[in-house]
Amino acid sequence: MKLDKKKLLAGILTLVIAACSYVVTEYLQEKPAVSGDGLIVQFIDVGQADCALLQCDGQFMLIDGGNRDDSQLVVSFLEQQGVKELAAVVCTHAHEDHVGGLPAVLAVYPTKAVYAPTKTYSSNIFDKFVYYTDQQGLEITIPAPGDRFSLGQAEVTVLGPVKSYAETNDTSIVLRVTYGETSFLFTGDMETDAENDMLDYWEGKVDWKTDVLKVGHHCSNSSTSYRFLNEVDPTYGVISLGKDNSYGHPHKEPMSRLNQAGVTILRTDELGTIQAVSDGKEVTLTWQNQSAVPENAEPTAQVFIGNKNSKKFHAPDCANLPSDKNAVEFTSYQEAVDAGYAPCGSCLG
Repeated sequence: MKLDKKKLLAGILTLVIAACSYVVTEYLQEKPAVSGDGLIVQFIDVGQADCALLQCDGQFMLIDGGNRDDSQLVVSFLEQQGVKELAAVVCTHAHEDHVGGLPAVLAVYPTKAVYAPTKTYSSNIFDKFVYYTDQQGLEITIPAPGDRFSLGQAEVTVLGPVKSYAETNDTSIVLRVTYGETSFLFTGDMETDAENDMLDYWEGKVDWKTDVLKVGHHCSNSSTSYRFLNEVDPTYGVISLGKDNSYGHPHKEPMSRLNQAGVTILRTDELGTIQAVSDGKEVTLTWQNQSAVPENAEPTAQVFIGNKNSKKFHAPDCANLPSDKNAVEFTSYQEAVDAGYAPCGSCLG
């Protein structure tokens, strides 16, 4: 039989290409998703207020700035971290305990972009925030759901708000920050109705699973509903709040929900400033007060009661529980949903 050299060469070339392709594919699969020093998120202890500094690949972003009285503390903290310039400043919403320290920050640090849910608000401290933004030759950007920007190799996605609201807390900008396979979720003071609107808006389009959740509204019962917590399913929940604050934060209801979900809870009033470091694969947390420890690393028993007739399910302390003969128990929120039951509007939001 005569050997066809052209066909032989073609066959050899095909094998070589396939082998190279396999090697390249294997290399890409084993290659780390990110490189560099990682993403560092510091939840600064500003008492009954919010402030977080994010750092990635030499770039910095500040989310909220604490109260007006925290201005010097925040500026000094940024100085200690070696901040020379801010890639972004985010005011989640216009309340003083979030915007208060931002005018001082903008007066000191050159900034590339400033984000807020509004350009006007009836308060002296917000006016100063606008003034120092103007002084930098910048204009406040009101982001839309789905907007994205980068902080080094970290990606920041705007998830809310998805509607206009009269309640200032509900106007809070919600940011998902992803770095490699890890993620952080910042929700400002967004409350339950706006949380539900956001979940509805992104249904089937967003993977809400989060490593670290900055718990909404200082762990007020107005936020972090059963439905929201079920979707986000965080490993860690960071609560920014002041010791013995006049609001009674953290409220027992959301603390119970976090405990039932097995979330490890870290509180700035107990631990001081909390630092989370992601290498793209996992998140490691440390904190200022080494004598204190986080709360709850194990889930507590969780029970929801379904009504066989209405096909609604309830928290066990709901005033609208069905009679025993019409009741069915579920051991998780998701189990009830998968069984075709809908959450009670009164107790589960």
